[in-house]
Amino acid sequence: KRTPTRSAGHCRTMRSTTKNKVRLLRAGAVLLALAVWQFAAWLLGEELLLPAPATVLRRFFALLIEKDFWRTVLFSFGRITAGFLLAFLVGAVLGFAAGRFPALEHLLWPFFSLVKSVPVASFIVISLIWLSAANISVFISFLMVLPILYTNVLNGMKSAPRELLEMASLFRVPSPRRLLLVYLPALRPYLLSGCGVAIGLAWKAGVAAEIIGIPEGSIGEKFYFAKVYFATGDLFAWTAAVVCISVLFEKLFLFLLGRFYARLEKL
Repeated sequence: KRTPTRSAGHCRTMRSTTKNKVRLLRAGAVLLALAVWQFAAWLLGEELLLPAPATVLRRFFALLIEKDFWRTVLFSFGRITAGFLLAFLVGAVLGFAAGRFPALEHLLWPFFSLVKSVPVASFIVISLIWLSAANISVFISFLMVLPILYTNVLNGMKSAPRELLEMASLFRVPSPRRLLLVYLPALRPYLLSGCGVAIGLAWKAGVAAEIIGIPEGSIGEKFYFAKVYFATGDLFAWTAAVVCISVLFEKLFLFLLGRFYARLEKL
């Protein structure tokens, strides 16, 4: 009778040990990258070309206590996040619909092929003609993320177990129950992997759009001024800020998505 308990406890211990090893490996990789960066900065010996990690870190913490920093972060965060969330909703709806109705997948194919093929810079220039500079990051983030989420949801729909779908059809299970019990569990790995890629891409494309459009009060504007005034320390510090915000938002969104699925399993 005690064997299952011991087995479950042993599995939990093994998972905890594996997670600790992964954390140590990642910490070691970060330290190695910082060491290489420090060596390269020392080798060049020119702060204008490559500032040392300590210089960037000091500038980063100096930015954190500036009021303008948080206003700038909120400006870009709100718009880039809005573009991602809009793409998440539209991509999920279109991917689900295309999975249910194959004809729709063929109708949408030219549009998504075009979006995936055209360079981001082209879309940014075109959107500057259509939109104000303040909203360009919303549109570009949406456009770059949409094909990824659509494709992942579509592939998830196609991976749904046919046996369960046939059984649901045989017993006339209502469509909402099919969605909850068959489709959403099948979509889980595709949504998690797709969002993990899409969030980073949303920030890359959104900030790139701001650098070209230069909306007032944006992170892209700070990058532009850092380039104009050769403030390499500021450039690296703002890059570190973007990386931190992107990673934190990704962790939060994936955590919430995981909680949603945890609740779904209890239904």
